[in-house]
Amino acid sequence: MEKQKITVRVAGRSYTLVSSDPPEHVRRVAELLNRQLREMELVSNLPAHQVMTLTSLNLEDQLVKAQDEIRELKRRLMERSGAETQADGEDRGGTAE
Repeated sequence: MEKQKITVRVAGRSYTLVSSDPPEHVRRVAELLNRQLREMELVSNLPAHQVMTLTSLNLEDQLVKAQDEIRELKRRLMERSGAETQADGEDRGGTAE
């Protein structure tokens, strides 16, 4: 997809982004960010810049955990796939390596 400019509002400010993602995706990301910012603002009662920092840290934490989980699931899938390939080879009277 071709890159295009998309304007979104985050924390009450407009930002024009350039993205090859569909505009609906970019708007959804901005909406989710705004939701997290509002939630942090409600529970923390901190100034805006600290709310942004804490929200950024929380989102990065979620990202790292999701990446770790994906890595672990891929590892398990490869192990399972290897075990199935080995079992298939043994069923045929050969050895799988």
